[in-house]
Amino acid sequence: MNRKAAASAVVLALGIVAVSGCATHSTPTTFNRSDVGTARTVEWGTVRGLRDVTIQNDSRGVATGTGAVLGGIAGSTIGGSSRANAAGAVAGAVAGGAAGNAMARGGRAGVEITVELESGRTVAVTQDGSSQQFRVGDRVQVSSDGTTTRVTR
Repeated sequence: MNRKAAASAVVLALGIVAVSGCATHSTPTTFNRSDVGTARTVEWGTVRGLRDVTIQNDSRGVATGTGAVLGGIAGSTIGGSSRANAAGAVAGAVAGGAAGNAMARGGRAGVEITVELESGRTVAVTQDGSSQQFRVGDRVQVSSDGTTTRVTR
């Protein structure tokens, strides 16, 4: 493998790692910088149900597209002629797209918590974690900024 091809392979690998690191994980105790100073409504309630779930990444198309572009760039440097470069670009794009899609497909453990609020409403909130963190009957706090809702004890 020549130096140019080796450098391209390194760039491809770094790009795929960077794409896989773009996913944010929101736990009840983790806040994004933009959440600081944001008012949230808070209600109290009682846990009525728990269910372990798998949370899948939503940005599969971004990872696949980025992998394909990086793979195409890396593949285009392989070979000594324009025909070989074009074939390398196509093969690299296919391989990069498949790798990006595979990395984005992963899931993580989550829990769906059904809470009967003191107001009489019942809500189900899905968040990172496991059902072992709560018990049916627990008194919990449900806070929301209108977009993100969290359940804490």
